[in-house]
Amino acid sequence: MPSGRYPAWLDTMTTVLPDLSDRPRFGLLAGVRVLDLTNSLAGPYATLLLADMGAEVVKIERPGIGDDARQWGPPFLDGLSLWYASVNRNKASVTLDYAAPDGKAVLDRMVAEVDVVVTNLRPPVQEKLGVDHRSLQALRWDLVHCSITGFGLTGRRRDLASYDLIAEGYSGVMDLTGEPESPPQKVGTPAADLLAGMDGAFAVVAALFDRQRTGQGHVIDVSLVESMTRFLSPRIVPYLGSGEVPRRSGGRDSVIAVYQAFDTADHPITLGLANDRTFSRFCQVTGRTDWLDDPGHADNRVRRQRRSDLVARIQEVLRTRSRAEWLEAFAAAGVPAGPINTVADVAVDDGLLERGMLFSLRVDAGPSIPQVGTGWHLDGAPNGGASAPRPLGADSDDVLHRWAGLAPAEIAGLRAAGVV
Repeated sequence: MPSGRYPAWLDTMTTVLPDLSDRPRFGLLAGVRVLDLTNSLAGPYATLLLADMGAEVVKIERPGIGDDARQWGPPFLDGLSLWYASVNRNKASVTLDYAAPDGKAVLDRMVAEVDVVVTNLRPPVQEKLGVDHRSLQALRWDLVHCSITGFGLTGRRRDLASYDLIAEGYSGVMDLTGEPESPPQKVGTPAADLLAGMDGAFAVVAALFDRQRTGQGHVIDVSLVESMTRFLSPRIVPYLGSGEVPRRSGGRDSVIAVYQAFDTADHPITLGLANDRTFSRFCQVTGRTDWLDDPGHADNRVRRQRRSDLVARIQEVLRTRSRAEWLEAFAAAGVPAGPINTVADVAVDDGLLERGMLFSLRVDAGPSIPQVGTGWHLDGAPNGGASAPRPLGADSDDVLHRWAGLAPAEIAGLRAAGVV
């Protein structure tokens, strides 16, 4: 890496993050072709997961502009938006203006050759551009068409625009996030986007499995609001069954006593005493076995009734030792506890690094790109990475030849016309 071209910070992270460029990707979806017509985060996250599973994913982007997320920054790394880089590895980038008739004709030829199309355009825009499920399944009847939108393909809100923030507000999660006295807060990551992306990828795999058995294509309709609402199932169902409206409780769970953050002599920890056995082990580790004889601590129901008093007593005990001391003692006794890490702490977490959760991918002409892994192991190994996020349009010629059958002269003509 040329001295001074990239920040010194990158040199540090390059030495910390394992390079998994040469580790093969999971091959579970090898042979599946996915046409990615998505933008921003939710859709690209869905196609990232499919690419991580071995599918060949081609990302269609606007000529000269690309995915909106390419402009999201700072921070940038050698001109690459790191937000974009977080959800676009293992994909080919093709520029194609399919709003133009010549571009749509090329797209239609590609659709005939693919297994899956994923889009996150609003339903009326899908229909206007001819990339809705009816239009595309007319080109390939067994196509799996996945639509990821704010409110779904049907219903009174189908035409409305949405982003993660809007979906979080609709779902109720913002009203439950934050301290009791604070205003509603957004989750600290684009949760609705990522959940909807996961739902889209899961549904695509299930649809492909069914197509293998029946030969039928499918229409998948994922809504950011509904994915985020499903995420709140453990809060919504108790309300529906009891009428008890849940309230913001900060780092404290409103059902389990005790399940929250505590201060120690130096740094805070999280502590989950979710059942009687764990509470008993906690009392033994802390030397407060006398609490086990108190009828007010007999089970979660009565502990919840006396939560404020119990929390104060636990807090007094935990302030007597350091975080490291308590975590070591709790780990030995099987008491669930942990640190409250910053993102900087997570980036150098030994447990994550040794399992390949955080890694980098080499780029020939630039710096290695940091990545967050698939999140699970297959046959004893973490996933690898075929390629870092590609420059805008880097694969246009190759893919348009292989997938659409275009000759070099045809591609050159489309490029001259601004279609590619």
